[in-house]
Formats: sequence, C-alpha cells, structure tokens
Amino acid sequence: MEKAVAFIGLVLAVCLFHLNSAAALGVSLNDLYQRTPLTGALAGTVVSSVNCKPQGSTRLPVFSMDGDFTIGGIFSIHNYVHTVNNNYTTMPEPVRCSGRSLRFSRAMIFAIEQINNSTDLLPGIKLGYQIYDSCASVLVAVHVAFQFLNSLDPVFYIGNNCSQSGMVSHFATCACLSDKQQYPNFFRTIPSDKFQAGALAKMVKHFGWTWIGAVRSDSDYGNNGMASFLEAAQKEGICVEYSVSFYRTHPHSRIQRVADVIPSNVLCCLSRSTAMVIVAFAAIGDMAILLEELSRKPSPPRQWIGSEAWVTSPELMRYSFCAGAIGFGIQKSLIPGLRDFLLNLSPSQVAASALLTEFWEDAFNCTLKKSNKVFLNNVCDGKEDILNLQSPYTDTSQLRITNMVYKAVYAIAHAIHNAVCQRKNKGKPICCYDCIPCPEGEINSSDCLPCHKEFWPNAKRDTCIPKPVEFLSFQDILGIILATFSVLGACLAIITGAVFFYHRTSPIVRANNSELSFLLLISLTLCFLCSLTFIGAPSDWSCMLRHTAFGITFVLCISCVLGKTIVVLMAFKATLPGSNVMKWFGPPQQRMTVVSFTFIQVLICTIWLVLSPPFPIKNLTTYKEKIILECDLGSPVGFWAVLGYIGLLASFCFVLAVLARKLPDNFNEAKFITFSMLIFCAVWITFIPAYVSSPGKFTVVVEIFAILASSFGLIMCIFAPKCFIILFKPEKNTKKNLMNKNQS
Repeated sequence: MEKAVAFIGLVLAVCLFHLNSAAALGVSLNDLYQRTPLTGALAGTVVSSVNCKPQGSTRLPVFSMDGDFTIGGIFSIHNYVHTVNNNYTTMPEPVRCSGRSLRFSRAMIFAIEQINNSTDLLPGIKLGYQIYDSCASVLVAVHVAFQFLNSLDPVFYIGNNCSQSGMVSHFATCACLSDKQQYPNFFRTIPSDKFQAGALAKMVKHFGWTWIGAVRSDSDYGNNGMASFLEAAQKEGICVEYSVSFYRTHPHSRIQRVADVIPSNVLCCLSRSTAMVIVAFAAIGDMAILLEELSRKPSPPRQWIGSEAWVTSPELMRYSFCAGAIGFGIQKSLIPGLRDFLLNLSPSQVAASALLTEFWEDAFNCTLKKSNKVFLNNVCDGKEDILNLQSPYTDTSQLRITNMVYKAVYAIAHAIHNAVCQRKNKGKPICCYDCIPCPEGEINSSDCLPCHKEFWPNAKRDTCIPKPVEFLSFQDILGIILATFSVLGACLAIITGAVFFYHRTSPIVRANNSELSFLLLISLTLCFLCSLTFIGAPSDWSCMLRHTAFGITFVLCISCVLGKTIVVLMAFKATLPGSNVMKWFGPPQQRMTVVSFTFIQVLICTIWLVLSPPFPIKNLTTYKEKIILECDLGSPVGFWAVLGYIGLLASFCFVLAVLARKLPDNFNEAKFITFSMLIFCAVWITFIPAYVSSPGKFTVVVEIFAILASSFGLIMCIFAPKCFIILFKPEKNTKKNLMNKNQS
C-alpha cells in the first residue's frame, strides 16, 4: 500500500503556524529537528543533541480503508473545549472532546468511493483513506500530521525532503497561507480572507456605518482576518471603537469580559461602548460561546456583521438578537448522491465504528448493545428512522464547506492521476490507462498518423479503411422515386401525343398548331428522359450528356411554346382588316424560329464541351468521412450560360403570353401558356439558391426535381385541358363551337 503525500485538513495549516514551523511541509526533516524538540518527538525520531524520547502512542483514525494510495483527512469532528496545561516534560493529559460534526468526514468518504467507481479518473487504482479527529486541538492536529509524514512510503517519499508533501485545505482561509515562499505545498479550495475582509469593509461603508465595534477569534483565522478587515476599513474611513479577541478554551471570565465590552443593555451603554454595529470575525465554535454569554442579559438592538464561518449557521441564528445579521458566505452547492450516502447507515456499519455508534446513540437517545452508555429502558432496535432525523448531519440544504471537502478530494485524486502517469510510463508514449483518441482522420493513439485522403479510421481508430463512396444511384430511395417520376412523365407525354395523333383531324388539335404541339410533346418526352442521366455513377460521357441534353431539350421545349405564343398573337392580328401578317409567320417561319433558338443553345453547349467540358470528380471536402462522386462543371460560365439562355427564352415567352392572355384565343391557349410559364419560371428561380446550397448528391436531386417539376407544369397546363375536352367533352370539340367562341 502506498501513502499519498496529501492531506485534507481543517486546522493543520493553523497548527503549523502556531508552532512557528509553517514551512514544515516544504523543508527538510533535518531543518525541522533543529526547530523544536516537540517536532522531533512527533516525528518519532530521537535527536542526539536533545535528551528526550517520544512519549504517547500513535493515534488511530476514526475512519479508514486500505487502498493503493491513501489520502489522509484531519477534521474537527469533535469540538475541543477543555483547557489542558502542558509543561512539555511529561506526557500531556488526554484531550477530552465534546460536540460532533460528521458530515465533512463522511463527504470525504463519499468522494473517494465515487472516484474508486469511476472509469475515467484513476482507473484500476483504489484510493484508501485515514480520517482523524483533531478535536479542534492544535496539538492533536500536529500529532496526526507528523504521524502521516513519519509513515510515508519510500516510493512516494524520497530522501529527507518533505517538499513533495502537500496539503489541500477546505476551511483554512487565512490570507497568510497564500505566501508560496513559506507555504509552497499548501493549497485550498476555499477563498482567502483577503477578499472577504475587503468586501465586508465596503458593505459596512455602503450602509453608512462608520462607528463600529470588532470582535474576533484569538486564532490565526480571527487575528489575520480582522487585521485585513481593519486595514480595509481604515481606507474606507470607518472608525473602530474597540477590537477584542477571545477563544473557546479561554476561561469563562475572559469571555465574560469580552461580552461586557459589547453593549448588552441601555444602561451599560453609558459606561461601556456605544457602537451598535459589531463586526465579528470568529470561528463558529467561538461565536457560539460568545452568543451564549450575550444571551444571558437583555440586549438592545445590534447589527451583526458576520464572517463566512458563522453567519450562515442555522444554529446561531436562533438567538433573537442575531436577527438581521448580514455577511458573505460560501456559495451553496448541490452534490448529487451525497444525501443518500449520508442516510445510508446500516446497523452493522454503525456498530463497527465507535464514532458512528456515538452519533447514533445521541441522535436517537438510545443505546446499542455493545456500547458503554446506558439509557434506561431505551435500547436501539435498528428501527430508528434516520430519514426523518433533523440534525446538522442530515441537513444538506446548503453544503457550503462540504463542497470544499468534496473538491479537495478530487483535486488530490487528479494530482495522483497525473503523478502515476508520469512515474509509471517514463520512456513510453504519453498514455496512462485511458488512451487519448486521435483527431478525426488519424489512427494509432501513440503517433496519430493521418489516413490517406480516400481512407478513414475505423471505429477503434487502429486502421484506415476506404471511405464509402456516395452518389445518387438507382438503388437509393430518392433515385428510385425520381426515376419513376421521370418514366411516368415520359409515358404521359407519349400518351398525350398518341391522343393528339389519333384525333389529329379534330378541330381542337388543328386549331392549336398541331405541328408545334407534336414537336413540343417530343421535346417534353426528352426532358423527362434526360433527368435519368443524372442518376447513377458519374462518368465522362454522362457528365457531358446530362447538362447538354438538359439544356438543348429545354430550349427546344421553350422554343415550341414561344412559337405557339407568337402564333396566337399573329392570328389575332390577321383578323384585322387589311392585315397579311400570317404571310410573314406561317409554318415555315415557325419551324425556322424553333430551329434558330435551338441552334443557339447547341452552339453554346458545343463551345462549353470543346473548351472545358464537365467531368467526374471525387469530392473529398464536403464530408470528411465519405467520398461524393459528382460531376464538376468544368467551366461554371458554360453551365450558367446554358441556364441563362433558357431563362431568357422563358421570360420572353412569359411576357408574350401575358400580353396575349385576354385575346379571343381558341380554347384559352394564351392563358394556359401563361400558367405554364409562370410555373416554369417559379421552379427555376427557386432552383438557383437550392442548387448552390445543397451538398453532395442532393445537388443532383435538386436539379432533377427542377427538370421534372417544370416539365410536368408544361404538359399539365398546355395539354391536359385539351385532352380533357377530346376524351370527356367531345361535344365541345366541334368547328361550330370553335367558331362561336372566336366570334364571342
């Protein structure tokens, strides 16, 4: 078993300060032997120059558990209140303790058990503990501290140098302990009194109290804390009428004199102090004795300003003259699971510990069978309800200092964790028990080698595996859905063409420029089918075909719609007297218009393919863990030129259709073209931001969706009404009905 060179203590630092050996944990043992015979005695070492020998026996811990590393704890579980005179020639009288505070020590055990059950902090290592009761006695605390130092394991404690010994305090707030030259190995989880003293002075000044009294504990906590406060108060312009000190072990007459200084009734104020605001920088045990003494006399109103040690104590607030006391306290905390741990005391666990037995008997006013105490006719039967027990031990509503103990244990555990890693793995990779994972894209936690750009680490990050390749395939759900709609759209266009061809002699077909209608249906069929070229693994030919086929077929489609729109306008002009406009826009001119507009798009696509054609690439940047197979545009200018030309023709066609929508057109042809162009333009306007912002294969999905949506819009708006009349309203498909409509 190894002994960790660390303590959690309540009064240890103060003890060392009292012995004028405050740097004892930071100097050599030889240095300590030359300072005081008492130190040598406590260390269990005979110094040749002094004719003495150690007296007394080793103190036993109140709680202990073996472990790979043992953390020592020193707490004032009992409050030492009995004065003992020592002459340093005979063994001191045994200390007699009274009072009890178990929660701090049990919180330390709770934290250690948490760490032992953790897989992140000190995995595979068991922490032990040895917890001692100092009874708030300087002598006992120093005895225990040097008892720890005397039994250090040689692996952890090297030579005669104590500088590796450390202490983490949860309650020592003296500003003097912040001096790292004197106390290089002292640490704490509670703030220094320097900050509290300054804040108290500012608060007193804030309320305009410039005439105050001051009382303090006659200890390092009270003396140094009050000194800091008085210094800050002087800077704030506050006058102090008196400053008196006392300690819990002082004779009653001394404490009574301190109480007499404080105004306790109206009459005494004539001969005693007049300050009605009192700043008390005292420990809770000292303050309890003083308040008890003050409660014996009638009290005028006082304003108490308390230090954090006592101002938050519910026990002291029971005094009526403490009502309205103000001060600064340690922040309240919540420690999950602590209350359940404190209340989980089994009868066997209580019986195995003398301290828990004492606590149990006093709490429930009964006696255990193995105890020496006798409460008449009241034996503990194990049915005592600790859940409903009201005591400081079970009160977890604040957990101020308790949280400081909890954090101190974790601070020591982290220090041991770091020390073990450094000591166990010298000359080896920096890895203790839990290997730190490599960053994304790297393997081997000792070296962290990056994988090839087309590979990615496996789940264990010990080997590189090929990245999965992703593209819109015919096996994907999206691919199947889009391919299905493409085929359905092509079939719908073919069926519509068949209906028109079968009824090609009917008035409604002949009146709507059947030649352009058939050419438009052929181009729509190609538009639906060209979307299939976007599905599947990209290749050189598919990348070139998908964009050029899309561009040319859509221009052919829009050219046909544009031709039909111009025919509607020209037909209306032809009805005017003396007009021969149809001579200039007959079927040959219509065919030439469609060919001319389409040829321009063919020319744009040819230049694009010759100069910088689209080609397949592996996109490794969009996603780190997979490869996206996609078509690079080659020249973005070429792609946007193709798309821009389609948009230009669609806009021109839409404007002409809007102009012709109120003309007496056959079967509302212009209105249907207007609706189709409105849908077409809306789809492609929304396509641009969606296309630019979509990652990976979803870029292709957006493009296919735009092609299908605009194609369905054209076929449904232009041809669906005519097919409905041909198939379901044949009575309207007559020349007479057409002529009547034209005349109207």
